[in-house]
Amino acid sequence: MAYKKPYSSLLFALLLSALAAVSRGGSIAVYWGQNGNEGTLASACATGYYAYVNLAFLTTFGNGQTPVLNLAGHCDPSSGGCTGLTSDIQSCQSSGVKVLLSLGGASGSYSLSSTADAQSVADYLWNNFLGGSSSSRPLGSAVLDGIDFDIESGGSAHYDDLANFLSQKQVILTAAPQCVYPDANLGPALQTGLFNYVWVQFYNNPGCEYTSGSTSNLISSWGTWTSSVQATNIFMGLPASSDAAGSGYIPPDVLTSQVLPAIKGSAKYGGIMLWNRYYDVQNGYSAAVHGSV
Repeated sequence: MAYKKPYSSLLFALLLSALAAVSRGGSIAVYWGQNGNEGTLASACATGYYAYVNLAFLTTFGNGQTPVLNLAGHCDPSSGGCTGLTSDIQSCQSSGVKVLLSLGGASGSYSLSSTADAQSVADYLWNNFLGGSSSSRPLGSAVLDGIDFDIESGGSAHYDDLANFLSQKQVILTAAPQCVYPDANLGPALQTGLFNYVWVQFYNNPGCEYTSGSTSNLISSWGTWTSSVQATNIFMGLPASSDAAGSGYIPPDVLTSQVLPAIKGSAKYGGIMLWNRYYDVQNGYSAAVHGSV
């Protein structure tokens, strides 16, 4: 007869397991690059708050267009002015921070017209930002860790192809869909299961975000994403201040006391994503919550 643990021992083991799930540690991802007053990339990484920094954005690509990197007031890539970021990127990486290039954004000129177009964009990204080689790397010799898909317009066509081509290079793939499920622009790409981290934008989306005094829609939507999307980790994407988005801001004390305890038990919980570094500096959001994430 097989030995059976006493009931009390099984109960204790289950309790430990539950406690481990509840106390699951997470990370903070942040977007950097869209405000020249947010400080340097190196200084952002030096805070120790962030595990992932998305360089925002490659705003033009696809359909035969010459790709355009837009880092707002930080530097002008067209004149080679962003190659100075090489040392900052390497400084971040040396301290364990993953640095990714974010594609798209809320405004820009981007879409993919075919599988061949997706292959062309993948080749461009590999040679100009990742492990390939090109004479015109906008960020210099630094090798980024991966690519973030922040596709907010232009339709969903062929982003699954782009994800497939990039995954063959074994780089980190992340995505920032809207919290309305399924996402109109990233739905098919996310169904590939190729994304490592998905930071869902739980803001500017009434119906699936936090509203003053109520977490119900937010938590319900979180459950939909964690149960429906195959990814290593799901992050809750949030505005870092009330000025960072039109709606969906969660005060730090509400996040730590009401929201995080409700989502940290998920096996796919990865942490939070913040839009963006500038607003985080202004509001001190990461400083207030990082110990609880």
